[in-house]
Amino acid sequence: MIRKSILKKWVKERPLLYLTAKFVYFRIFERLKSFSGSEDYWIQRYKSGGNSGGGSYDKFAQFKAEILNDFVRKKQINTVIEFGCGDGNQLTLSEYPSYIGFDVSQEAILRCKALFQNDDSKSFKVMRGYENEKAELTLSLDVIYHLIEDEIFFSYMNLLFNSSTRFVIIYSSNTEKQAKLQASHIRHREFTKWIEQNRAKWELLHYIPNRYPYNKSKFGSPADFYIYKRVI
Repeated sequence: MIRKSILKKWVKERPLLYLTAKFVYFRIFERLKSFSGSEDYWIQRYKSGGNSGGGSYDKFAQFKAEILNDFVRKKQINTVIEFGCGDGNQLTLSEYPSYIGFDVSQEAILRCKALFQNDDSKSFKVMRGYENEKAELTLSLDVIYHLIEDEIFFSYMNLLFNSSTRFVIIYSSNTEKQAKLQASHIRHREFTKWIEQNRAKWELLHYIPNRYPYNKSKFGSPADFYIYKRVI
C-alpha cells in the first residue's frame, strides 16, 4: 500500500498532474465543506486529528526556525509570545529562552503541553486565557491569511502589537489578491497597510523573502518574513 505522504510527493513532482489534482480537489471536495468561521475551523481541524499544515513541517519549518533563531540570538531576546502556536511542531526547532504559545484550539494546546511537558521554558494557553502577558518579541507565523473575518483580523493585529515591547515578526502573504482555487479558510490580506495606518510607532526593520516561494507549477509558500521594530 502506497503511503499518503509518498503519493503526495510523487504528484507534486509532476506539475501538470499536480495542477489537475488541485483543480479537482477544490472543485469537488473543498466545495462540500461547510465553513463556520476562522476560529471554529481550527478548533474542528485539530479535534479531527489535523495538524498545523505544511508550513510548520519539513523544509518550511527548517527555514522559519533558521530565521527566527538567528534573530532571537542576535537581538538577545529573552521572552517570546506566539499567537497561533498550533500543534507545536514548528516550536520543536526553536531556541527561545522563555516562550508562551497561544491558540484558539484547546486540542492544539493540549498537544503542545504534552510535547513539551519536560521543558520549563515553554508554557501554553488558549487565546481566551490571555491575561495581558507581554514579551520582547511577538510572533505571527502562517496565521494572518487564515483570519477571514475583518473583526477577528483587527483584534488579532492589535493584540500582536500591543503585547510586544520590542519586536514583532510576521510570516504571511501580503496581498489583497485572492487565488481562483482557494480554500474557504484562506483570505490573503495586505497587512502592511494596516500597520502603516495604525502603528505609527513601529517600523519595518527587515523583509526576508521565502526561500521556497509559491508559484503555480510547484509546491511553495506565499508567506515571507516581515520584522517590525518599535520606534521609541
